[in-house]
Amino acid sequence: MQALFEYVPLVLFFVVYKFYDIYMATGVLIVGSLLHILYFVVTKQKVPTKNWVIFGLIAGFGGLTIFLQDDTFLKWKVTIVNGIFAVALLVSNYVFKKNLIKQLMSEALELPEKIWDKLNLSWAGFFAFCGALNIYIAFNFSQEIWVNFKVFGLMGLTFAFTIGTIVSVHKHLPQEEVTPNTKNKD
Repeated sequence: MQALFEYVPLVLFFVVYKFYDIYMATGVLIVGSLLHILYFVVTKQKVPTKNWVIFGLIAGFGGLTIFLQDDTFLKWKVTIVNGIFAVALLVSNYVFKKNLIKQLMSEALELPEKIWDKLNLSWAGFFAFCGALNIYIAFNFSQEIWVNFKVFGLMGLTFAFTIGTIVSVHKHLPQEEVTPNTKNKD
């Protein structure tokens, strides 16, 4: 449920963009992201670091977009967020010897260490790819195409990559032992 709640500001951004413009939509995105932070505060939950970083980038780059009436800042924000995720995965794993993907998913999955390392590296590569693709689309296509990509393309890519991850780790999951059902034939 929390994951769906994170997409509400993005959906509001898209709807407002379709009826108004990028600047009004950016304002709504900033407010929606702030409300997401306030949700944690009101429910007395710790605000995840990821949410603070994303909110800070949305407020900063979105604020510049509105103040300077230049959507370039908002377009770069998407790439910077993906870049931060990619770098965080790589640095935490190779410098601090902490696999963030494993830390996030180890309660639900039990996998060999080499598979955790491959997952971490593949997600870092995925985020880097999304960041690069965003820049390409943002500066080679119309604003409307970029907005559609930002809302639906990146979401679709993330969903597809998540499904691919599940499929790829499935064969490494411990198999449940099946005991034969024996009936007593007297």
